[in-house]
Amino acid sequence: MQKQKSFDSSSIGQLYLVPTPIGNLEDMSFRCINILKEATIIASEDTRNTQKLLNHFEVSTPQISFHEHNYKERIPQFIERLEAGELIAQVSDAGMPSISDPGHELVEACIEAGIKVIALPGPTAGITALIASGLSPQPFTFYGFLPRKKKEQMDVLEKLKTAVPTQIFYESPHRIATTIKHFSEVFGEERKAVICRELTKLHEEYLRGTLAELRDYLAEHTLKGECCLLVEGADGSEVAENADLELSIKEHIDVLMNTGSSSKEAIKEVAKLRGLKKQEVYKEFHVD
Repeated sequence: MQKQKSFDSSSIGQLYLVPTPIGNLEDMSFRCINILKEATIIASEDTRNTQKLLNHFEVSTPQISFHEHNYKERIPQFIERLEAGELIAQVSDAGMPSISDPGHELVEACIEAGIKVIALPGPTAGITALIASGLSPQPFTFYGFLPRKKKEQMDVLEKLKTAVPTQIFYESPHRIATTIKHFSEVFGEERKAVICRELTKLHEEYLRGTLAELRDYLAEHTLKGECCLLVEGADGSEVAENADLELSIKEHIDVLMNTGSSSKEAIKEVAKLRGLKKQEVYKEFHVD
């Protein structure tokens, strides 16, 4: 067990995780600005991008790049500086560090070294979009970016299909149409979903509808800007269907008949759920 008292006096340095605006610069808090000014250095995902933010708020603290391609090299350097008593502020290009952005490995290294890690509250696209989506905000799960390859993405969606919480994803505007199509195939066309793009910016837009409606809309319209995709959780029927697939075909048919279905209706439904021909299910049901 490790206990951290974030704000007691200490000679060792501290790592501050500083959120930055996801679009509107007015979302930058006074505390975040002050920490950036007080820091010895700022570890930035893209120093060119962050420099625009620093110029706007007249912050002169020097930067050093910290991203997925150099984090293994940078982390020992940062730990050495922190142990010497320096204060490092880590930022991503937009939103919260570590959320689909660099940062987690540095946090782990600091905790291992007994260095305080202090997170500042601020903008994050997923939660911001969630509370305005109209979908249930509790419970929810955050996934981030799905795999790009179709087979890998479909495999992940099959695993998420029966999850009850509202699900939050990030997606590129170039892939959103294909991703929505995959969702409709796996989750079903009538599942509700919301696409939020250009969050906090002038052209912020919410697209609310079923997966089928969003799929059809995207077949004729191209989106711009990074997208946040929110998908309604399962209502429980998918979980029951999935459990029924563990039964034998005859047992599965009996379950449906016990709920009021005729044998003909039950055979048709079981064939559909299992991807079989009705004749195969019929023969299995009537085997002595």
